[in-house]
Amino acid sequence: MVESNIPANRDELIYDWNDVGGAAKPAGRVMVTDETLRDGLQSPSVKNPSIEQKIELVELMAKIGVYKADVGLTGASAHQKEHVHQILKHVHDNKLDIKIGSAGRTVIADIEGMVEVSQKVGAPLQADLFLGCSPIRQYTEGWDLAKLMGVAKEAIEFAHSNGLTIMFVTEDTTRGKPSDVEALYKQAIDLGVEAICLSDTVGHATPQGTANLVKFCRKICVDAGRPEVVIDWHGHNDRGLAIANCLAALEAGADRVHGTALGVGERVGNAMIDQIFVNLKLLGWIDNDLSSLREFCEKASEYCDVPIPYNYPVMGRDAFETGTGVHAAAVIKAMRKGDNWLADRVYSSVPAADFGREQTIRVGPMAGRSNIIWWLEKHGFEPTDARVDAIFEAVKKTHRLLEDDELKALVS
Repeated sequence: MVESNIPANRDELIYDWNDVGGAAKPAGRVMVTDETLRDGLQSPSVKNPSIEQKIELVELMAKIGVYKADVGLTGASAHQKEHVHQILKHVHDNKLDIKIGSAGRTVIADIEGMVEVSQKVGAPLQADLFLGCSPIRQYTEGWDLAKLMGVAKEAIEFAHSNGLTIMFVTEDTTRGKPSDVEALYKQAIDLGVEAICLSDTVGHATPQGTANLVKFCRKICVDAGRPEVVIDWHGHNDRGLAIANCLAALEAGADRVHGTALGVGERVGNAMIDQIFVNLKLLGWIDNDLSSLREFCEKASEYCDVPIPYNYPVMGRDAFETGTGVHAAAVIKAMRKGDNWLADRVYSSVPAADFGREQTIRVGPMAGRSNIIWWLEKHGFEPTDARVDAIFEAVKKTHRLLEDDELKALVS
């Protein structure tokens, strides 16, 4: 093993253009809400996990530092209400460090189920009450602002009178008229809600639009004399911008962003909570222990019957594998210096070890001799010229990476 000569200040090895010009950073604590067991299960293609599986996922959420989990709609069915009840009870009884919320319409019948669950367990439950606000939704439904204001007021007052904390959610906020958004949120803030949630319900927003809306709503809170009101951002991925929008929301002044495991959810899904955590960690905005993040994603994949694409960032099979000669040679040289930090970064912007993964060298038609020598050594074979030449000649005739048993057959 070659002695490492890595500089003491490793920052010298990577010039970070992301920090040039003083990149904006959140002013306060960054919080993340998990919506896997609510919005995630609204995906047309997922399987609803058992209550035991849901509880296991909530435990993993707590381990990776999820601040709050929305775990279902109590008003949707007796089955869903019972699952919300059992999850809240488990969290309360085991003193898990995670808040629990339940979503519902601004309808008394939906809120009554939340009240029943909270009182039965004897633990707080946040009511995440949603109401459509955009002109296109109002026109479709035959609503007007006066009706929306009346419905929202009745629901908020009923929830508060029954001991619930409230996150007031306007659906399709990113296509809502400023005057309507301001009127609805100002009323909700004046009525004492703890949080407001700006929803990109159909994945319409761009990062610039996200920032514009967050700053607009932060001013509403300040002007109402309640700057402490938490601002949530809930975004969908229809334009492939969900992660970028989450980061833009936090930079612009949002306190909390929402996501789901692997991005499951309505249509093409939500912001991927695993990718949210990865980016927050790499940006230095959180210091959570994310060593359980891989387990969370794999369990969510299994329990919701959602396969992880091979090229999915960080958690995909291929995320930290390479069979390309030039790439592999650089990683192997870093490994031979005896420094995992270097090996994790020379051909990767995401350090595999931080997220329960490792760099893997594969052998296939794009491989160089260094790939083969490394593989032989890792599997206990002497890398003789004859073996290396034989494998090199064989793999150049293939059309894919070879599995370990195939390579062992070549060695023998």
